[in-house]
Amino acid sequence: MKTRRRPYAEQRPQDLGGGVWSVPVPIPGNPLGYTLVYAVESPKGPVLVDAGWNHPEAWEALSGGLATLGIDVSAVSGVVVTHFHPDHAGLAGQVREASGGWIAMHGSDAALVRLMTEYAASEHDSFQSDMLRRAGADPGEARQGLGGRPTPPAMPDRELRDGDLVDLPGRKLRVLHTPGHTPGHICLHLEDADRLFTGDHVLPDITPHVGIYPYDRDDVDPLGDFLDSLDRVGDLGPLDALPAHEWIFPDVAARAAEIRHHHEEKLVRLRALLAERPVPLTIWEVAAMMTWNRPWDQLSPVLRGMAAGEAAAHLRALEARGQIRRLSGVDLVRFQALDS
Repeated sequence: MKTRRRPYAEQRPQDLGGGVWSVPVPIPGNPLGYTLVYAVESPKGPVLVDAGWNHPEAWEALSGGLATLGIDVSAVSGVVVTHFHPDHAGLAGQVREASGGWIAMHGSDAALVRLMTEYAASEHDSFQSDMLRRAGADPGEARQGLGGRPTPPAMPDRELRDGDLVDLPGRKLRVLHTPGHTPGHICLHLEDADRLFTGDHVLPDITPHVGIYPYDRDDVDPLGDFLDSLDRVGDLGPLDALPAHEWIFPDVAARAAEIRHHHEEKLVRLRALLAERPVPLTIWEVAAMMTWNRPWDQLSPVLRGMAAGEAAAHLRALEARGQIRRLSGVDLVRFQALDS
């Protein structure tokens, strides 16, 4: 198993043994570089785990990469999407058109794809601007933070649930529902080979984005769900991990524990930050005080919006644990530490 990061230019389609192959599919203009798409052998034809970004360069890399491994994209029997984000689900529809295969994803993400499909661009902009304003962004930031309406991926033909076996004759590929990064994120346990396709849930070097949208929701706890999901992955033991980004690595349980520890430390620091302040803080104020991979004033408006979503998820987790409280005003929501 490779444990050293390699840039996309060095990445090549690989035979990983045991009827599993990987193909790096570029994400144009994204620092992640590529999505690792996996193919798993079956008598009906290979099943792909994710498909990559919907872009001509990505399609050429996917179809050409499969071809170098002796796989014609027309032979693909299905695509299992770990989650609905465009760097994972974007090309699933094109694979389906080329092969006649099926697309499967968890029902919670399928519901979001339906919502995205029904959502008008004007409704999206209004929703996003209002969300930023309620979080405490000034009107100018609220306008600049509009990220544009994402193009919905193809609707799946099949909806998966936790514990389901994927349609993969001769193999055992079981669905493990791991919400957090998205409500319907799944990992896939290849039980006959003790491998785990981790999607974005567990990555070897970076931690996935876990946000809450709208920021001020109080009926969900995505970070709490994510931490519980990390524990579920840890219970599987030291399996080899096949993630969607970066590189393949051993002992997914150890890495899951590291990521959990990272977020627990972040929660401790965040509660201390709130306890030091005599007045309640907005989500935007909290996000500006937290540590990111670059200073707050150097983040683009879109990245500030993502940071605010992550700050909101951490605030919601502390609220769910009874360590802070929210104060809802007419337009703004603020948070305040409770006495220990």
